[in-house]
Amino acid sequence: MTAAATQRVAPRADTQPEIRPSTPHAGMGFKQFVAMVAAMMAVNALAIDGMLPALPAIAKALNIVNDNDRQWIVTAYMLGFGSSQLIYGTLADRFGRKPVLLIGLAVYVVFSLMAAAATSFEMLLIARVLQGVGSAGSRVLAVSIVRDCYSGRRMARVMSLSFIVFLAVPVFAPSFGRVIMLVLPWRFIFVGFAVFAVSVIAWVHFKLPETLHPEDRTPISFATTRRNFRFILTNRISIGYTVAMTVLLGGLFGFINSAQQVFYDVFHAEKWFTVLFAMIGLSIAAAALTNARLVERFGTRILSHSALCLYITTATVHAIISVGGGESLAVFAPFLAVQFFCFGLVVSNFGAIAMDPLGHMAGTASSVQGFLTTIGGALCGFWIGQHFNGTDIPLTLGFAGFGIGGFLIVLIVEKGRLFRPTEAGQASVAEFGH
Repeated sequence: MTAAATQRVAPRADTQPEIRPSTPHAGMGFKQFVAMVAAMMAVNALAIDGMLPALPAIAKALNIVNDNDRQWIVTAYMLGFGSSQLIYGTLADRFGRKPVLLIGLAVYVVFSLMAAAATSFEMLLIARVLQGVGSAGSRVLAVSIVRDCYSGRRMARVMSLSFIVFLAVPVFAPSFGRVIMLVLPWRFIFVGFAVFAVSVIAWVHFKLPETLHPEDRTPISFATTRRNFRFILTNRISIGYTVAMTVLLGGLFGFINSAQQVFYDVFHAEKWFTVLFAMIGLSIAAAALTNARLVERFGTRILSHSALCLYITTATVHAIISVGGGESLAVFAPFLAVQFFCFGLVVSNFGAIAMDPLGHMAGTASSVQGFLTTIGGALCGFWIGQHFNGTDIPLTLGFAGFGIGGFLIVLIVEKGRLFRPTEAGQASVAEFGH
């Protein structure tokens, strides 16, 4: 890695001010930087997926009678995670990325332990909401830190590389939960979440420098916040791709909410749950690796628009098969693998496209986008999950319907001109040696 930063991209005058040269992660190699960003993001993924195999045991221990009520354990976390992201962005733009990140992770640790000690369903839900509040900092700050260092196609590549490591967590998280339950009560799953977060805290504390320049820190004021929010919410590209991503995430959260019931109650495949869940996760990881290799060559729009079209086609065919009564585990798993491969290509690039015009307010932008995508996606996913009726029809229709909705939003945002290559000049904000 070079000791000095190289050239930055000259931003468009209507979107960004000039960005000064720097070495945002001095003393840390590129691979370690990517791995650390992935670990920050994995804090959230572990909290969502790691306890899925434990839902029946939790329901029995806490007297949850209605099976669909178990989904609140996932949704409560997502609501806390999404709603608090607005706060983190403003704080991160004022006080810097590192201290705010560490505080958020500490909150996550405390309420993971509270969830482990919960003696009622209500207490568990409160702990999950506040656990999500702490985890939100890792999501907002991970994206902000990457945007401090990169933009355009290079940012999409870095995010894709981070996703490869990050997605190893949801691939193995259900197995992590199941292995713990073989030797320990379900409560120790939440203890495991806390231990992982403590390790990330130590890594960040000792290795991550502050990536926000002191001169770029924004004072907290109503006028500044209103101006930033207005810019973010009125930028056609940013808000359009954010809303499209929100709709598509509805399908993902619908799957997470109802996956345990689909595998256990529809296909009676309890023993295959962790294996097939891992297969689906690996398909997203494969998409992230593919994207990292291709995005700088073809651009974010060509890849994501093509993947979205394939996603809609696959999801629609799958829904037709499900409604027609031809569904089986042998059909369900391959279709979902293809859908999630496409989903991985779409989301990696939609996130980069939405963030690209907002580099000078990356913290606030990341928090606003995170708030919209998480809250909106969680509510859409909860709506799908609550329609579980002993079949996978609500899930497959949800995938198809929300996929079509996302496509229509992108079509409007791009004014009907899809598959356009991005500007060649959208490269890295700073180059680093490998």
